[in-house]
Amino acid sequence: MATGRPADEGRAGGRADLRPPGVDADEHTTLLTFLDYLRACVIAKTDGLSDEDARRPGVASGTSLLWLVRHLTAVELNWFLWAYRGDDVELWDDEALSPGDETVAESVAAYREAIVRANAVIGAAAELDRPGARSLRPDGEAPSMRWLLVHMIEETGRHAGHADILREQLDGAVGR
Repeated sequence: MATGRPADEGRAGGRADLRPPGVDADEHTTLLTFLDYLRACVIAKTDGLSDEDARRPGVASGTSLLWLVRHLTAVELNWFLWAYRGDDVELWDDEALSPGDETVAESVAAYREAIVRANAVIGAAAELDRPGARSLRPDGEAPSMRWLLVHMIEETGRHAGHADILREQLDGAVGR
């Protein structure tokens, strides 16, 4: 099964393009592999950026590459640890725009650690239909692991697209 291998080495901006996973796996593996692929795409957008460039907002809302990484870190932890597993912890702030003094390296390391922790929760879920402990949604219904994986694919994919545009605005680099 292919998992995010580089291709198209000659793309504008010198950035290799990642490919999505193969098509021959079970549902659980397919969902997790697509999520991991999108996570890797977001992380790749920070490669070679200075801390200053990563903090630079590319749009009027204040969104920057560093904000996207920090946001996705909090979203992963909130959904998988707090909501699905039911950890007794405070919710992580997934909306704070200011990255403070945090560096690209620190942000990416925190995101990678959140991914490891989230993947442990995903791996422990034997049934994709089983609902989690609670929900972040206003209706209060705890979603199944299937719903959560699809939601995180949507959330991460949406922000990977934002990251594509922000990175291209910064230095012209394109590709996933």
